[in-house]
Amino acid sequence: MTLSLVPPIWKEAPFIRLLVPFAGGIFLQQSVDIDPFLFWILLLLSSFCLLLFHFGSLFLKLKFGWLTGSFINLLLLGTGYFICSLKDQAEDQHLITSGPSTAVSIQLTLQEPLVEKENTYKSVATVDYFSRNDSLIETEGRVIVYFEKDSQSLALGYGSSIIIKKLLSPIRSFGNPGSFDYKLYCQRQGIYYSLFLSGNHYHLLPVKREDGLKKFLFATRQKVVDIISKNITGPTESGLAKALLIGYKDDLDKNLVQAYANTGVVHIIAISGLHLGIIFWLLSLLTQPLQKRMSSKWPVAILIILGLWFFSLMAGAGPSVLRSAFMFSVIALGKPISKNSNVVNNLAFSAFALLLYNPYWLWDAGFQLSYTAVLSIVIFFRPIYNLIYFRNKIVDFAWKLCAVTLAAQVLTLPVSVYHFHQFPLYFLLSNLLAVPLSSLILIGEILLCCFSFLPQVASVIGVSLQWMILCLNDYVENINRLPFAVWDGLQISFLQLLLMFTIIAGFGIWTIHKQKTGLLLGLFSVLFFVFLRTLSFNATDQQLKLIVYNVKHGRAIDFIIGRKFQSEGDSSLLKNEVVRKLNLQPARIQWRTEESKNLEGLLRWNNLFSLGGKTILVIDHAIPVPKEKVVVDMLLLSKNPKISLSSFTEMLSPRLVVADASNSARKSASWKNECDSLGIPFYNVGTEGAYILNLR
Repeated sequence: MTLSLVPPIWKEAPFIRLLVPFAGGIFLQQSVDIDPFLFWILLLLSSFCLLLFHFGSLFLKLKFGWLTGSFINLLLLGTGYFICSLKDQAEDQHLITSGPSTAVSIQLTLQEPLVEKENTYKSVATVDYFSRNDSLIETEGRVIVYFEKDSQSLALGYGSSIIIKKLLSPIRSFGNPGSFDYKLYCQRQGIYYSLFLSGNHYHLLPVKREDGLKKFLFATRQKVVDIISKNITGPTESGLAKALLIGYKDDLDKNLVQAYANTGVVHIIAISGLHLGIIFWLLSLLTQPLQKRMSSKWPVAILIILGLWFFSLMAGAGPSVLRSAFMFSVIALGKPISKNSNVVNNLAFSAFALLLYNPYWLWDAGFQLSYTAVLSIVIFFRPIYNLIYFRNKIVDFAWKLCAVTLAAQVLTLPVSVYHFHQFPLYFLLSNLLAVPLSSLILIGEILLCCFSFLPQVASVIGVSLQWMILCLNDYVENINRLPFAVWDGLQISFLQLLLMFTIIAGFGIWTIHKQKTGLLLGLFSVLFFVFLRTLSFNATDQQLKLIVYNVKHGRAIDFIIGRKFQSEGDSSLLKNEVVRKLNLQPARIQWRTEESKNLEGLLRWNNLFSLGGKTILVIDHAIPVPKEKVVVDMLLLSKNPKISLSSFTEMLSPRLVVADASNSARKSASWKNECDSLGIPFYNVGTEGAYILNLR
């Protein structure tokens, strides 16, 4: 047997060869600062060489045939780069760079129904016009709008047009190390601004601007929500039912979602291939009588595809939903033309098409997990299932579920660790019951909607569904309470992520295709991975730094020595679970630190700290001017202290002034002006993100 690192999948699924360089070009455009002129040269050169080979002699094609594939890859690489560049340029030409931040008035149109939050209503709106200097200027772009809860906001809905006389606020991220970049997330959806509106900030226009299809989908979606709310009365059970059927997550219990994530069954809540697979099966079952007639095959395929896409649009048309809908649409089209298409090739084709439509989806965690899960099942299910044979059909069915779950985890594991820094240790146990039970619940919800016009029948179905969801939730929560349910605090770099995939590929080629080169690739990748991990741990052992976190209306500081940290700040804030997970924990995971009550090497005298030979003074209330001159390396201002820096400069000489996010914007601006006049560097955590002082 000829040894090769190229498994048969590359030959059976040629679209993978197109997808990889195309996605690589998108990645380079967003991740590396490269002169676009170089990619123009790359495109022109590769195109010219392909033409040369096409019209060249047979000898040239045979002698240098391998160059054809290389130039095609370069052409696709450049295409991916420019597709993403064009997307960036299209967003830049919207309202973002042009004027609404200085406009006199702006016309907005709500693009979705209001979503109720704790203290506000939220919606996404398009900017249609803005006026400036007595001119009405048409523009494009989207903004996030928060409305005050009052009687006036109840009249708002999808298609409502309003006139506002308020400046838009740029969306900012907190800028805490390792935390979710909300600003970048919004930018990749074409949203750069947000604003809060009370009743006197906007005027509702009498005419609505609605799209017929979207209006119908929103109305249908609301009808489904009302049916579920009426017949499944438990708030927790009702919230899960809505998320399971149509991806409506506004009523989901946050603690329950965390339990589902910790046990490895959060994919049940996210509309994905599991849901579309059940919908496809139901549609195929309902149209089975028509499929027996040859003349009905095409109409049946069209009916199935329409049903799939209708469900996808109702579920929000997220990347994972579109991927699944596209995949099953290809399968449905394959039947009337009597061709069994390759699943992996269809998967690669759907990814290519979706990235061509929106290249930003490459960074969507749901998109990545969806594709890696399906690809992993296709590649690894059969080898895992064949490891054990059971004659008993019930046991064999249970083993199939286990094999599917294990297969899905093979390629999703690196992605989950990279994004979420945790791994559910009992995923096999939780999926064993959660997957089949959630499938029954989904089918039951569809029946509930179909029989909703019969109150007595709908009530019986609703009670049954509520009991099943209650059992599912109890099962998941009980597993989550088990010791060592989740292995958290995991941190890998992007290079380590790629190495994990290489390790899986290498050992997969060795075990499935019996190629020794795969074993060598896997072992080499393991050694390189361990080497990088060792370097990373050695680096964290030597770290010495201070972090002032950007936490709204509060103070939170971490002093880090090696792999230990000590916190200082508002006790209520530091113990707040939501604040800790969103703002503090990501940095602590990134630098692999654990808390220490007494950090050796950190000295403290009241509000004066010494770390690594640097002194840090925290002022959080009005204090008298020092009688003796005090030189500090960093002065941290917190909680709006009533002091004037100008009066302190003679006796208090800071080399740097930092204002944390607990201060008001007015106070911080005043201190900045003082520092500018005194020639002292000033850093505002509230607007610039967390401040990190590296001392080693």
